[in-house]
Amino acid sequence: MMAAPVKLRIILGDNNAEKLTIESGMPESVEDLSNEIKRQFLIDGDIRLQYMDSDFDNNLVNLNQISDIQDRGTVKVICMSDATDLNQGNMNQSGEGTSSSSSTIILSSPDSQTARSQWPTTFQIPKFPYDVEIQLESANQAFLSDGVFFNPGHKLKSDILESLAEQIIKFKAYPSNLDIEDVAEALIKAHPCLREQGSFSGFYGWKISLKYKMANYRTKLRNLGCPELSINSLKHKPTDRCQPAYNVKKPRKAEVNFCPSYPAGETQDSLDGERLALLSEVKKRHNEKVVKEKMAKTFAYRRQEVVRDKPMMVEFKIRSSLTHGRAMHSQQLLQPPSPNETNANE
Repeated sequence: MMAAPVKLRIILGDNNAEKLTIESGMPESVEDLSNEIKRQFLIDGDIRLQYMDSDFDNNLVNLNQISDIQDRGTVKVICMSDATDLNQGNMNQSGEGTSSSSSTIILSSPDSQTARSQWPTTFQIPKFPYDVEIQLESANQAFLSDGVFFNPGHKLKSDILESLAEQIIKFKAYPSNLDIEDVAEALIKAHPCLREQGSFSGFYGWKISLKYKMANYRTKLRNLGCPELSINSLKHKPTDRCQPAYNVKKPRKAEVNFCPSYPAGETQDSLDGERLALLSEVKKRHNEKVVKEKMAKTFAYRRQEVVRDKPMMVEFKIRSSLTHGRAMHSQQLLQPPSPNETNANE
């Protein structure tokens, strides 16, 4: 006998809840439910689920066993990339465990073309291709004068989404659900003719289309060798957990240079040679300028090593200049970088 469909109220954020329908019935495990939520709502990365526990006046408690929830129950989704890992923080303070991206004090390369800016308070819609702008200008005039909504054709809509994806990627490779909403809302404000009829928000369809476009755009950049995205390819995942949604590595809040490309003309071997030379340079006196230049040049190499391999802190110190730096050099690294250099973490 086939199980009855299950409906759950999924809280995705402040003032943001969706209905989840699972036709096959209640999943067998919390992990299966997590995967279904990530699949239906296009969520990247690890998540933690919480449910409303009647033993505690329906306050939210971590969901550890699937029997704790029933049909028409409420489940809250917490993205682990936004949560504070207290255990990891304590391990880093004691010098044990893996090196965290938030505790790495390293200078960035001024040559990096993949550095991200912080997400803007108000998202600015970019200028679209000339032919797209002409069509939108005409449609906006018709909407303002006669109230006629514009239904863009497949190619025109694709061109609009492509331009938006190119703008979004300047800030985030993995925008959140709220980020996508910001962009979709900004789009219909800039071009009111694109507002959707029958949609409560006026941009729900654009939001869903943008999610799919960003997923396709990430695949495109991953195939072109973008390091921030290639580190999440299936070949870099454990054979027993070879799933696209498993352990997605992406910037934490305020990280704007998460996994940059190597400087032009440099390879992994050449930058490893620069790293070895750096270990010698930091031992010399009055050599801060050379050290600073080599730190900037090898930033992408060292950063990718941290993000991709997650080396133990002891190993990372041995391979980097951290164990050889003098007090003057350490003080220099802690000072705000020059305009041409961006700290890895704000």
